[in-house]
Amino acid sequence: MRTENNRYQAGPRTVENELFDYSPIVDRPPIRWPGGARVACYVGLNVEHYLIDRPSTSIFQGTAALSPDPLNYGWRDYGPRVGIWRMIESLDRHGIRASVLLNSEVCARYPQIIEAGRQRSWAWLAHGRDNSTLQAAMSRAEELAYLTEVVDTIASAVGLRPRGWMGPALTETFETPDLLAQLGLNYVLDWCNDDQPYRLRVPGLLSVPYSVELNDVMLFGRGVSGPDFLQIVKDQFEQLHADSQHSGRVMALALHPFIINQPFRHRYLDLALEFLAAQPDIWLTTSDDIAEHYRQNS
Repeated sequence: MRTENNRYQAGPRTVENELFDYSPIVDRPPIRWPGGARVACYVGLNVEHYLIDRPSTSIFQGTAALSPDPLNYGWRDYGPRVGIWRMIESLDRHGIRASVLLNSEVCARYPQIIEAGRQRSWAWLAHGRDNSTLQAAMSRAEELAYLTEVVDTIASAVGLRPRGWMGPALTETFETPDLLAQLGLNYVLDWCNDDQPYRLRVPGLLSVPYSVELNDVMLFGRGVSGPDFLQIVKDQFEQLHADSQHSGRVMALALHPFIINQPFRHRYLDLALEFLAAQPDIWLTTSDDIAEHYRQNS
């Protein structure tokens, strides 16, 4: 990055974005995925823990500020108790390895999920301590201690040091990218502004596409139905496939088991995964592998 201390630089009236350059997708060298695939696709599986005494993602705002809030906490808690096990059945059925966006608190609280993922060689990305704590107000020293704890806890539990990061609610501070690189991570998902990976100005750090649109939180929060979701997945792939005639694209499918794996929605996820697994020009992979391939070949 451009400043002496490798940080964003705040001016007296404005803060400039110095993390990445503007790069129109039509002006870039072509990306080639393995096996001649045109679209690299990964399932971003959010495996999260929520605090019982803080507001967070809610289905009913009328009780969201209460402590405790059984309505919304219970809705979220359906994910690790029930939803993820439906998710695992579908991923196994279609031969898909998840890219897990993992709160480090999951390691101690839901060890059966960690073991299931270890058995399936999931890719593990650090996703904060829990999904009720944001590091946005932390000092650099506080954030370094926080990130170190998160990364070390995950590494100890899963047996691999995470290579990727996504902040809870996709949040960062101006210090986060530098600190992640310092801890040995090499890509982030927080900046949902592209259909291809790209290099950040922090040495060794990439941005890999994620999606706030092809994301069950956003879609079902807007009243999308199960059949709508299935069609949206198909439409997303087909447009990216058309775009990728001369250069590869990335499709990220962002999922939360307490939402997409509700009984009345689950079958549409299974059909969507069946559709993706059947495509001849797709590289159905992990965010780790997408980042590594781009790093080595671009």
